[in-house]
Amino acid sequence: MKVVVIGGGIIGLSSAYYLEESGHEVTVLDKTDMRNNCSYGNAGYVCPSHFVPLATPGIVKQGLKWMWNPRSPFYVQPAFNPSLVDWGLKFMRSATAEHVERSAIPLRDIAIISQKLYEEWTGLPQFKFAYEKKGLLEIFQTSAGEAHARHLTEKAQELGLTDTKMLDYEALRQLEPQTRINALGAVFFACDAHLYPNKLMQQLIADLTAKGVILKGNEEVTGFENSNGAINKVLTATNVYEADAVVVASGSWSRELAAKIKLKIPLMPGRGYSVTLENSPYKINHPAVLVEGRVAITPMDGNKIRFGGTMEITSTQTPPRMNRVEGILNAVERFFPEFKIPVPTMDKVWYGYRPCSADGLPYIGRTKQWKNVVMATGHAMVGLSLGPATGKLVSEIINEAKTSMDITAFHPDRFN
Repeated sequence: MKVVVIGGGIIGLSSAYYLEESGHEVTVLDKTDMRNNCSYGNAGYVCPSHFVPLATPGIVKQGLKWMWNPRSPFYVQPAFNPSLVDWGLKFMRSATAEHVERSAIPLRDIAIISQKLYEEWTGLPQFKFAYEKKGLLEIFQTSAGEAHARHLTEKAQELGLTDTKMLDYEALRQLEPQTRINALGAVFFACDAHLYPNKLMQQLIADLTAKGVILKGNEEVTGFENSNGAINKVLTATNVYEADAVVVASGSWSRELAAKIKLKIPLMPGRGYSVTLENSPYKINHPAVLVEGRVAITPMDGNKIRFGGTMEITSTQTPPRMNRVEGILNAVERFFPEFKIPVPTMDKVWYGYRPCSADGLPYIGRTKQWKNVVMATGHAMVGLSLGPATGKLVSEIINEAKTSMDITAFHPDRFN
């Protein structure tokens, strides 16, 4: 079967990996050169601990407060944009305690599957992407952060992540003795792992190329042809690709692409930023989320440390805002006072767009309108973590095999 995968990030490449493995003839198309998309600059977490969706109670109220702070970790750019209004209304309706409760199990399950697949990859000679299962810290500074941490720990243990535990300040210092920390304590998720995204993506591209998967960069999809309820051709400015099946894994551009085949997918781009220090003078042992600062820190590949954060709901055409980067580094220093990192020049800053669904869950599955189209997008900040599992599920869906988990919660038509 000829399968065209649209999107060359971790979701698209993982889909291509498992589709090729199951015997399909795969072509991957991407509007970029596939060398610097959102899969490269993230924190590198492989995190079953992230079972709480983006749409949570209180996030809308907090977001409204943060809108007036140019250095805040969450921002929605006001605009007279029907897609933004539609997404925002659906997001607000989804941000309930009931939704958080329903989402925990499917988010846990897909993350655990993905982690197992990453561990399978690390056993293959072509993959050496600095994968380490050292756990993850969520460090808090306030009593409110501590209360949330206790609730999160209880929920994690209820979900079977039994190696999750609360740490007081002294226990935190034992794990991170190399630097001073301003904190009350932390949650330690021993189940989590991390990797170096840049090596992962480069090695995945090399592996797919060696196996005969056709990778076409700088080839933007401009349209489709269809017949009998199926998409049979994918069009670019220079080529026509015949397709028996199509996978839409184009990240933050998926909404516009889906509209070309009359699909309505509530999705907005959420821009994030990161700064990576090579041969870092600062040392930490474990990846960490700074709870009140909404910042992620990851030691990577032996000699690197990456600082990332912000969720900026904005157009992909909006110029980057360096005050967001300043906000990230200020938050780091509030937790780690010895980490005095000057704001770098723009050429030293990475930024990219995460595809944010209207309820914080990915869109994975067939659409009702087209019998051979599979959506695989909307993973927000956990795309890298969920990449292999999503790719495995995509291949199972196209092969009409039993899926590795119940994907009802991820149905792409759930808002229609």
